[in-house]
Amino acid sequence: MISAKLSEREKKKSGESETDKFFCNAIAGASRPIMELFSIIKKVSVSDSSILITGESGTGKELVARTIHINSPRKNGPMVVINCGAIPGELLESELFGHEKGAFTGAHKARTGRFELADNGTIFLDEIGDMSPDLQVKLLRALQERKIERVGGTSSIDVNIRILSATNKDLAASMEHGSFREDLFYRLNVIPIHIPPLRERISDIPLLIDHFQQKLVQRTMYDYKIKKFSTVALKAMTQYSWPGNVRELENLIERLSVMVDGPVIDLHDLPEHIINNSNVSLSSNAIETIVDNGIGFNEAVESYQKALIIYALKQTDWVKARAADLLKMNRTTLVEKIKKMKIEPENGPFL
Repeated sequence: MISAKLSEREKKKSGESETDKFFCNAIAGASRPIMELFSIIKKVSVSDSSILITGESGTGKELVARTIHINSPRKNGPMVVINCGAIPGELLESELFGHEKGAFTGAHKARTGRFELADNGTIFLDEIGDMSPDLQVKLLRALQERKIERVGGTSSIDVNIRILSATNKDLAASMEHGSFREDLFYRLNVIPIHIPPLRERISDIPLLIDHFQQKLVQRTMYDYKIKKFSTVALKAMTQYSWPGNVRELENLIERLSVMVDGPVIDLHDLPEHIINNSNVSLSSNAIETIVDNGIGFNEAVESYQKALIIYALKQTDWVKARAADLLKMNRTTLVEKIKKMKIEPENGPFL
């Protein structure tokens, strides 16, 4: 993981003091795109400008927003997050601006909105592209005047906030279609930040794997031991396109941490769709496991046998009799090896 705290030599060169540290502990990486992202975050954090963060789903837009907030002059104030796409349009206005008692059916008491809660801090509007055109008008006014009105209210409330927003949509296309206001876009997009997808920073995968395993060490109640990825398993992961980006990788690391018993994660431990999208093979997996991980011959043979058995079971929909035929071995022998190696089907029982 990249620590954004500078080394002593770098501090002397930059003139940075101990009190000027830049904290970025939530984001890991060392690739050129991610280092450029760090540089931009550091520059914009000290300002109070509105920022629009764009990127595919799962790239870490909220993490970037939180990093900006904790490095800003508003760090001691609240950071309030609201997902505009997760709340129905008729309720979103009340969530943002609050409402007075009796403003609508069910409003039995007054409620403070997110803008008021974020006073003297930062509000992060996630999935801003999903906001309805009617509400966009009210948001634009709030941004221009730094004043809001609760639903059903008649008086204006001053708010001192910084606006960060994010979307995975193409807002330029939305403006052309008339579903997103051009004036609101330019108000939000004072400083644009684009987060690169994981497939454009593949070299960060080893660092991200370590970062997520370190998080598991801190989070889990049991004594989790960090696992090593074999060279071939890591190669397969770097050849995958990661449509779910960093979130998909984090979920996979957690899954493997639970499902893999040994200290090494091999190619056969990975999901089938990742293996199928790589040009690595089971034989190369066994050979490179011996060379790179320093394991003994017997252990390597057992690893290769396990990989063959799992492959045959997957090819036969986990039907043991058919897998035995495919491997040209006795079914009872296969059953014994399955028990000994603690092989379990991915979905449902064995057949």
